[in-house]
Amino acid sequence: MDARFDLFDNKVSARFAKQFAGAGLVIHRSSLPSSTQELVSLRASQINGCGWCIDMHTKEAAAAGESAVRLNLVAAWRESTVFTEAEQAALALAEQGSRLADAHDGVSDETWARVREHYDDDQVAALVCLVALINAANRLAVIVHQRGGSYEPGMFAAATG
Repeated sequence: MDARFDLFDNKVSARFAKQFAGAGLVIHRSSLPSSTQELVSLRASQINGCGWCIDMHTKEAAAAGESAVRLNLVAAWRESTVFTEAEQAALALAEQGSRLADAHDGVSDETWARVREHYDDDQVAALVCLVALINAANRLAVIVHQRGGSYEPGMFAAATG
């Protein structure tokens, strides 16, 4: 199935993508570890069934040195021994922040406390903004059927730079 619409080939959506990338750059430049950023983005994308974003964040993480073992275990992080307590807290926030419709309370107090235990205020701000941003990106790609498989590391930055 081909994409329904090329978001990069339309003036309105291309301008939006540039602003969207700018928001992502704020998070990227934050003190939140880049490996955590990629793991969170990957997990939210798995939940949302976004092939494009799964492809992107898997390849970006691998290009940055993330191990295949850790990438392969993101979907089953609770049943894995390869993630730090801080990463587990971030992954829990990503899941609960992505599944808002599944739980009337959204992010649990327990998860929030775990996040606050491991991250400072700037990192928490970046993490919350990242969860919101990746969920928006997932929705954009899923709506237009932007399919995974063809992404190359650095491609998004080049397209929106």
